Amino acid sequence: MNNSPSKWMIKNGIFAASHGEKSVLYGHMVIENDVITYLGEEEPADQEGMTIVDGRHQFFIPGLVNSHGHAAMSLLRGYGDDLALQVWLQEKMWPMEAKFTSDDVYIGTALSVLEMLKGGTTTFLDMYDRSERVAEVVEQSGMRAVLMRGVIGLCSEEEQNEKLNQAVQFVRDWHGQANGRITTMMSPHAPYTCPPAFIEKFVQAAHDLDVPLHTHMSETVAEVEQNVRDYGLRPVDHLEKLGVFTRPTLLAHAVHLTDEEIQKLAAHKATISHNPGSNLKLASGVARVPDLLRAGVVVSLGTDGPASNNNLDMFEEMRLAALIHKGVSGDPTAVPALEALRMGTEYGAKSVFLDNTGVFAVGMKADITSLNIDQPHFLPFTDFISHTVYSASAKDVLHVWVDGKQLIKDGVSLTLDEEKIRREAQLAFEGLLTR
Repeated sequence: MNNSPSKWMIKNGIFAASHGEKSVLYGHMVIENDVITYLGEEEPADQEGMTIVDGRHQFFIPGLVNSHGHAAMSLLRGYGDDLALQVWLQEKMWPMEAKFTSDDVYIGTALSVLEMLKGGTTTFLDMYDRSERVAEVVEQSGMRAVLMRGVIGLCSEEEQNEKLNQAVQFVRDWHGQANGRITTMMSPHAPYTCPPAFIEKFVQAAHDLDVPLHTHMSETVAEVEQNVRDYGLRPVDHLEKLGVFTRPTLLAHAVHLTDEEIQKLAAHKATISHNPGSNLKLASGVARVPDLLRAGVVVSLGTDGPASNNNLDMFEEMRLAALIHKGVSGDPTAVPALEALRMGTEYGAKSVFLDNTGVFAVGMKADITSLNIDQPHFLPFTDFISHTVYSASAKDVLHVWVDGKQLIKDGVSLTLDEEKIRREAQLAFEGLLTR
């Protein structure tokens, strides 16, 4: 891990301010150990012992939060494109994923973590198998993550119990590890891949372990129709009946919702990871994000896996979220740029139940992303929030800090061997094709 100074200051920077009258602050930020201790326009008088970071020509935003994904699937990027969800899963993804070894999960995750960090994402959620290997990458990289052993229950009761036990053990082994950077959840994959009694076991385990739940829900029309055929209920009522909402719950996708379901999710304080890029690519539909936000539901942004997106660029997700809801609704104010940025930062942290990151404020974790604004597409300097959402991309990221430690400097990873990861990822994919 890179050794960062215990007390340092970003001097003469431009900062995204989530609260107060101003959305942008010109000034200085002081970090001590892993938290922000000062943010203001006045330069601190006492700078003794501080390391100074020159913030000129940079716009600083809270580290981006990718609230839903499957990182190891980077090894399958481009392998099965332009297909319907169920065809993509059953004919392309699941057969290849069945060949994954523990090392494949590690290498695929490392490739994704490298891409996310270089693109300004400081926290990600991952639902996958062999999650201990995902956790190893998180620990080594310095990133923040919300991890879980995602479980598909289309198997024998004996295998179901084995998977459930693995998910429980992962929470016990890893919750709060990596100096608190790793938190965990329990995660039945989806109502259409997990029988009702199996989901109820996850609910009970989440109560016993005192952790949230995460699942896919209402991603496609076909999925909703299948739920009605199989159980006589739409997915929201089905999960409510199984007790899912008795725990803090994050739902991925939630594309196809009725007015009643939106109100019910708001009442249960369920949070939603909106995945616009993946939903568009798989033709799953466009979630009712403006209606959800108006109802008080916390809506964040996720890329989904890199095999259904096919990148992990959270700037692209913010831009899509700001644009598609304007186009669908005919209302250019549907998701303003500031709201899209909050979906990628503040709401992202809230949606994964982290209360110590996502905004710049005294006492919050120093998870910081710096953008190089000394470029043509950032000029003129009219509105940095607008430029971040409508003009920027992951390639504009200059520096990244997590917990006050610098992980990306001038676009280069300080904690991961990029050349080795790229080489091993290509070899791992080639190995999958020959098995």
